[in-house]
Amino acid sequence: MGDGSIEHTAAGLTSFRRYTWWTVPGMTVCVLVVFVGAWLLDGDVPLWARAPAAVALAVEMWASVVLLSRRLALLPSTDVHPDAAPVGRLIAAAGAGVALAVFPLALRDYGLWPVAPALVVAIVATYLPPRRRRALIAGAVVLAPLPGGVVSLLAGDGELAYAALFPAGLVAFTAWVTLGPLWAWDTARRLDEARRLEAELAVREERLRFAADLHDIQGHHLQVIALKSELAARLVDVDPARAAVELKEIRQLSADALSDTRAVVRGYRRTSLDAEIGNATRVLAAADIDARMTLDPAAVAAVRTDSARHLLGLVMREATTNVLRHSRAGRAEVDYRIADGFARLRVSNDGAEDGPGASDGTGLRTLAERLAAAGGELTWKRDGALFVVAAALPTKPLESPNPADGAAR
Repeated sequence: MGDGSIEHTAAGLTSFRRYTWWTVPGMTVCVLVVFVGAWLLDGDVPLWARAPAAVALAVEMWASVVLLSRRLALLPSTDVHPDAAPVGRLIAAAGAGVALAVFPLALRDYGLWPVAPALVVAIVATYLPPRRRRALIAGAVVLAPLPGGVVSLLAGDGELAYAALFPAGLVAFTAWVTLGPLWAWDTARRLDEARRLEAELAVREERLRFAADLHDIQGHHLQVIALKSELAARLVDVDPARAAVELKEIRQLSADALSDTRAVVRGYRRTSLDAEIGNATRVLAAADIDARMTLDPAAVAAVRTDSARHLLGLVMREATTNVLRHSRAGRAEVDYRIADGFARLRVSNDGAEDGPGASDGTGLRTLAERLAAAGGELTWKRDGALFVVAAALPTKPLESPNPADGAAR
């Protein structure tokens, strides 16, 4: 994900949050001002109801904005539950909602009294987990007809149906228009969080891949350089001419290591099986190891993809490094052939000691995972002093499954 994409996503999320704020807290305040405010300005409302209702309206608006804004700020990974809500503000909102219900209901205003309580129920529901949220809303819808219905029955004004049914519908509608945008906002936040985690995971995987490639290069070259340096040190007094040859090869290996490292940094380096087999022959011979190569000429041409040749080359390199680093081998055998539609590479040596660093995450285990992803396999086993590494890759690249075929089946 590039910087431009990240900035575009962040800008879009900011705009969506602004829209959600105006939709939920902003609309809540508008509803209170339009309906309750208009009722307070009505000249028919007595002063004894108007004054305390005005105070309750101010408290209700303040508490609603604070509570809903806090709810918008909760992280998407946070489980919403009552402990996340400021209890004091919830109590203030509930008390103001009761006051804004009592005064209109006392004056038999059946359309106004449920407005504030319905908003309070919706606000409290936003802080509850889904199961308790549904229970709260369902309970509020069931109980909403009682206050208006009782008042209408006692007054005998003939508005029982309106007084009982309208509050229940208003509670359900208010919960829907409040929780809907908040659910969309939570979903957007979770998606954004998932994209961020996916980007971080991709970076980590790329770092691990780069570390594995760098280990393959540096570990192999440094092992060979150390071996040849030791050989040159032994030969400097006995055979100066050969020691000079070894030193020249060390210089060339150092230059190759530097070149390969730079190529990995640039992302251009590809290892091939042909080059690694040739290199292994020279290196094992320099270590006085009798290396026997059995190669099927058709096998090299049979592996057509660069990625497969690259993987087999990495196996050859890792196996050679293991022979040099973890064995006292006097003989090594390399066998490469085609069998049953697979390119099969087998590298063995007769001097296994403690076994290779298979537990190392950048060694054989990592290569085994990479071959398995390509449809092949990598195995290794030790039998006494004999240690064998065997790799198999299909000669043809894996084909992606056809969705149409799956549907037909």
